[in-house]
Amino acid sequence: MTQQVPTEIAAEVERQHALIMRGTAYGDEGTRRTMDRELRARLTESLMEDRPLRVYLGVDPTSPDLHIGHCVTLRKLALFQHLGHQSILLIGDFTGLVGDPSDKDSLRPMQAAEILNRNAETYQDQAFKLLDPDRTEVRRNSEWLGEMSFGDVIHLASNFTVQQFAERDTFKNRIGSSQPVYLHEFMYGLMQGHDAVALEADVQLGGTDQTFNIMCGRTLQERREQAAQVAVLTPILVGTDGKQRMSKSTGNYIGIDEPPNDQYGKAMSIPDDVIVRFFDYGTNLTDDEVDRIEAELNSGALKPMDAKRRLARAVVAEWHGEDAAQEAESQWTRTFSQRTVPDDIPDAPIEFGGAEAVEVALPALLHDIGAAASRAEAKRLVSQGAVRIDDEVVKDQNAEIRSGVVLRVGRRKWYRIVAS
Repeated sequence: MTQQVPTEIAAEVERQHALIMRGTAYGDEGTRRTMDRELRARLTESLMEDRPLRVYLGVDPTSPDLHIGHCVTLRKLALFQHLGHQSILLIGDFTGLVGDPSDKDSLRPMQAAEILNRNAETYQDQAFKLLDPDRTEVRRNSEWLGEMSFGDVIHLASNFTVQQFAERDTFKNRIGSSQPVYLHEFMYGLMQGHDAVALEADVQLGGTDQTFNIMCGRTLQERREQAAQVAVLTPILVGTDGKQRMSKSTGNYIGIDEPPNDQYGKAMSIPDDVIVRFFDYGTNLTDDEVDRIEAELNSGALKPMDAKRRLARAVVAEWHGEDAAQEAESQWTRTFSQRTVPDDIPDAPIEFGGAEAVEVALPALLHDIGAAASRAEAKRLVSQGAVRIDDEVVKDQNAEIRSGVVLRVGRRKWYRIVAS
């Protein structure tokens, strides 16, 4: 006989279910319906048995900084925590050695263990800006993956076929274009799947690109006679270019530890057609506030530029406070609305060797002074007309530089060239 669910518990299940599923995204409607149904059932069991769900989010520390794109899933983890469930932050110090191929069209470089460990510490500290550290279980998957024998790995691999992995879009595209796919890349899904078993997870959070890996976890849990975890999937936040996914490697990110002026300026640079998406997934505004902003934009009552100002303030205020947000807005207005050069721009020393001017390779210069994360990114910035010398756009990769000129990169970065 089916146990009767008390009215108050049924109501709480519906409340939590609605909060958790808002803003989720699945590849197909069938998967959504399945996860929707299973989440409701799992919440009911949790409340009936007074047992919090075990909910985990895995992050591979392949770079030292989190950006607001990472915070889409972190906010979901914080929500589960707020609802009284057990939040688990899994540091992928072992999976990070391989690197997740889910969003890559080429081989992802393997990382050194010491770099991953160093990055893991900064990830954890930054994640605690959203999570309550006293209520967060922090684990590392080297605890169990690092202890497996080769026989264990073979046994794990026996649960899947080569065809299952070869059908993944990332691998299929690379095979179709005659790019190599290495065997160790197949191991990532196996390892992440085993994480779910080791953690006895009820729910796993991830972006839509993690669907395959999370389903691997469901398969392995069922083989171990565990209840298959529920996948709660969220959209991938696009970067400030409005096209590619937010990523530090492409330079289209807003880092949560970046200075207020940088965060504000980057938020102001996004295209108009992704403003609502940034409010929805990149800020801590309530659902009602985001809905109101979207309605005002659609009606014309709110202009895109004013909406972006509100967005930029919200981003800075979350990570640095209201005072910093107001100051960043004032600085942006002085600098860009009034076309003035900031008073406190840093010096960029160059060796002139006694000459009045020297010709320099702009990509190398931009990288050396910290204006671009790589020379490739710097080259793109020059080609896109994002580099100015004394307010004149420079599109040649080489340029003549004189001491005292002002170098501007994008809308946010300014440097005064001085002789070293």
